[in-house]
Amino acid sequence: METEFKHIPIMLSEVTSGLNIRPDGIYLDCTIGGGGHSSEILNHLTTGKLIGIDKDQDAIEACKKRFAGKDNVILYKGDFKQIDLILNELNINSLDGVLLDLGVSSHQIDTALRGFSFRFDAPLDMRMDRSQNFSALDVVNKYSFSRLMRVISEYGEEPYARSIAFNIIKNRPVTTTKQLASIIENSMPKKVVFSRRGAHKKTFQAIRIEVNGELDRLFESILYLITKLNKGGRMAVLTFHSLEDRIVKNAFKLCATECICPPGTPICVCGHKKSIKLINKKPIIASKDEQKQNPRSTSAKLRIIEKI
Repeated sequence: METEFKHIPIMLSEVTSGLNIRPDGIYLDCTIGGGGHSSEILNHLTTGKLIGIDKDQDAIEACKKRFAGKDNVILYKGDFKQIDLILNELNINSLDGVLLDLGVSSHQIDTALRGFSFRFDAPLDMRMDRSQNFSALDVVNKYSFSRLMRVISEYGEEPYARSIAFNIIKNRPVTTTKQLASIIENSMPKKVVFSRRGAHKKTFQAIRIEVNGELDRLFESILYLITKLNKGGRMAVLTFHSLEDRIVKNAFKLCATECICPPGTPICVCGHKKSIKLINKKPIIASKDEQKQNPRSTSAKLRIIEKI
């Protein structure tokens, strides 16, 4: 059963203030979801424009309803990792602000048939873009032992990856979220299952990342988006696990560094010039009140930069 597209925007005030919105600016929400952050950005615009993209058609349809009648909103179904093609198609040459929320939407998690959560007994799916053929069913049932173990270990940072991968293959075909969750539970010591909050979370995260290619071209996409920012324009990125946060941190560090020659090089020969400044050197996290009201904000980290 489908649910209404609902998503509580995380660190809404921190994101909005961090973008330092110009009323006449052009702003890009790379993962618009339910439109929560975008709605607040629009509240600060007068003659400005908002572009919202998402590879989930449900998100695009929800935002078409939410922003119906607003002529300063452009919605586009697509993946931000093809942002160069999207901006060219929309004839957008420069931006005053960019938001990249890398989290899974509440709608995707709470819609049982999407197969993202172990809370429901549903077919294995986990596709953010349901027009793609490749799903969690393929990862779980077609990957070799070594490839499956690598996905769970690297993307889930799961210490019991070997045991989990072995038992998944042993119990194939695995077709539902509950079946997969049971295999994961039985692949680790009982004391770990009882002590760890969400014993299945790491493996489900790993498979979801693999299905959607969430880390593919993330670094390059951030570098490209920075080149499209006007001077004084800002970019805010919300991450939800260490792997993507590390990529964002390293991309920002590269662009905020004047010279990237190897240490000890007497004269700079790289020609690299810094193009941004870090607004926050350490990631911003949600307040305790927000974490209490919305537990999904607990793992969120917000990084903001400004084009110089």
